[in-house]
Amino acid sequence: MSRNYKLFVGQKIREIRQEAGLTQAEFAQRLGISNSYFNQIENNQRHVTATVMLALAADFGVDITRLSADDGERLLADLNEVLADPVFAGQKPSLHEIKLVTQNAPGFVHALMAMHSGLKKAGEQLAELDSSIVSGGGNVAPTAYEEVRDFFHYQDNYIDALDLAAEALAGAVEELGGNPLDRFKAHLWTAHGVTVIFDRAAANPQMIRAYEPATKQLRLNAAAPAATQAFQMAFQIALLEQRAVIDQITAATGFRTGEAANICVIGLANYFAGALLLPYGAFAGTARTVRNDIDALASMFGASLEQVAHRLSTLQRPGKKGVPFFFAKLDQAGNITKRHSATKLQFARFGAACPLWNAHKAFETPNRILRQLAETPDGIRYISIAIEAPDRPGSYGAPVRRFALAMGCEVKYADQFVYADDLDVHNPDLFEPIGVSCRICERADCIQRAVPPSHAHLHVDPDNRMLLPYRLT
Repeated sequence: MSRNYKLFVGQKIREIRQEAGLTQAEFAQRLGISNSYFNQIENNQRHVTATVMLALAADFGVDITRLSADDGERLLADLNEVLADPVFAGQKPSLHEIKLVTQNAPGFVHALMAMHSGLKKAGEQLAELDSSIVSGGGNVAPTAYEEVRDFFHYQDNYIDALDLAAEALAGAVEELGGNPLDRFKAHLWTAHGVTVIFDRAAANPQMIRAYEPATKQLRLNAAAPAATQAFQMAFQIALLEQRAVIDQITAATGFRTGEAANICVIGLANYFAGALLLPYGAFAGTARTVRNDIDALASMFGASLEQVAHRLSTLQRPGKKGVPFFFAKLDQAGNITKRHSATKLQFARFGAACPLWNAHKAFETPNRILRQLAETPDGIRYISIAIEAPDRPGSYGAPVRRFALAMGCEVKYADQFVYADDLDVHNPDLFEPIGVSCRICERADCIQRAVPPSHAHLHVDPDNRMLLPYRLT
């Protein structure tokens, strides 16, 4: 971070003051500053100095990492993408104005993005002559999955209460001995009287987990990988032991529909399962030791590559953060089915991912980790890896679901990322120019461009033809 970096976090300071139940004058007095100065801090007219930050930590027990600007940067990136929509043509605010809104009125930004998402969905439904729109019964609100995705996105994909509970339970069940399968199976029986049955003749070959509350039997597909079986047992433990906490978190989100709330319950149980299988302290410490080698971590913890890569992207516990990674799971069509970014790289909320990203090439080279040095239009450079990780069915003739996993970090963490070894991260010529998606990418000379940027004006010359049939002006 630059020495001249100034932190404007008035919204967060206001939340801390309101939690303490103090007026501006009372809070300013506790910090040892004038009321007018504090008022300017809350309204983002003055930045937070080191002295004020230390006073916050000393007098109010504030974790200084809480004042990170990462949330604002993510919100700024999302709002900037929304405002690139042609519907705002000629009316897009300046970057300075956009920053002011995200800093001072984040609730308004979320509302604006929700409205834009609804309009976007309505337009897609109309374009497809959706029968529900024609009949007047269409729903233009964000889908349930979109709501839940955004909830985790703005939580930094870290749920402290569940993470701490999972870590405590992991320590307790470790005393039972054996591998994760043995430990979780024993815990389900001793703590809940649940019997685990590995079903080799499931009526539905697509069945992964089936729990019968009346008989307390948990059936798992015997053909599934051991890492999947362990995860599903951990998921069941989450529902049996953490349901009250999960319901409390879900109720506080204010989802529009019960469908979104139900999806969030599954997402939170999945989160607990991942944290139980890969407990924070042990996993983060080992990750540092092996320099975030996903193969080594998968072997050491009996987990899958997907479980490891996803968990690495969630190591954002205040005061004990790991390397900030981005993580994504893509299908062969380029659809991002799972995504998270603890970095400044934000995946497109609409449209396909950049075709120059190495994640798309993973399907061409199964079982091989691909590396890429990449630079986004904002000038930030990343080390990215990608590997195909198909869901094996466990039997001949069953359909195989093919996915690619991608993760990476900024080059400044190269010494903590084993995949950066022997790469010349100091040579700018080796970084491939990638974007987020064509509709918001500003690169005018990209030969893989699929569509023009939403905000650009086009010049078409009938007498001259380049690779692209237009020129951006």
